Amino acid sequence: MAPFRVQQIDHVETYVPDRHQAATWYGEVLGLRIVAERAFWAEDPQGPLMISSDDGNTMIALFAGDPATPRQGRSAPGFYLLAFRVDGAGFLAFLDHAAALGLQDRNGDPIGRQSAVDHDAAWSVYFQDPWGHDLEVTTYDHQVVRAALVAPH
Repeated sequence: MAPFRVQQIDHVETYVPDRHQAATWYGEVLGLRIVAERAFWAEDPQGPLMISSDDGNTMIALFAGDPATPRQGRSAPGFYLLAFRVDGAGFLAFLDHAAALGLQDRNGDPIGRQSAVDHDAAWSVYFQDPWGHDLEVTTYDHQVVRAALVAPH
């Protein structure tokens, strides 16, 4: 008998003051869209509004509530960091997109190509949504990004 293994991550839950406002922000910044097949859950004020970049295969469940409030007996609220993977060209496009939107990194500096963090095997950029959730866009296409960002000696 083969050992048990999950197929994939289904969703991550997070709390925001306004689910539709958050869905709009995530749509403008990261291209996530409301999952139509799950929209009925949001008809309940306590239910989630599901958003996704891949037609609902992996989703973020937006719940209405104060993001700083611990949930279900937990000592700390929310998730620590949520990372989104893109290819190298997508990473470079996101840096330019974030700059055009006027997004800031976690230090409060404007995001641009200088914001990319080289992790030797990956590149990342770190920022927050308007509700204080830490986010990351990352790519493992290290050489593609390095060729675009690092000037030859």
